[in-house]
Amino acid sequence: MLDLVIVNGLIVDGSGLPGYKGDVAIADGKIAALGNVGAASARTIDARGRVIAPGFIDPHTHFDAQLSWDPHAQPSVEHGVTAIVP
Repeated sequence: MLDLVIVNGLIVDGSGLPGYKGDVAIADGKIAALGNVGAASARTIDARGRVIAPGFIDPHTHFDAQLSWDPHAQPSVEHGVTAIVP
């Protein structure tokens, strides 16, 4: 069973392709599936009329020094960035 499925949203995955309607499934804190999931989950969120953005990569950061005292790059996480390139 999945932990969470966000359904009926417009998925914008950062690939540069147009967004598409679908679901995002989460299991063990990670994205398990995208598209038409149709599986049971502990929790479901209806995102109808909203955008689902599974994560953003920030390829231009200046976290070089900050990562020594903030290994989670907290300001980026708070803005939805899931990966950085220091």
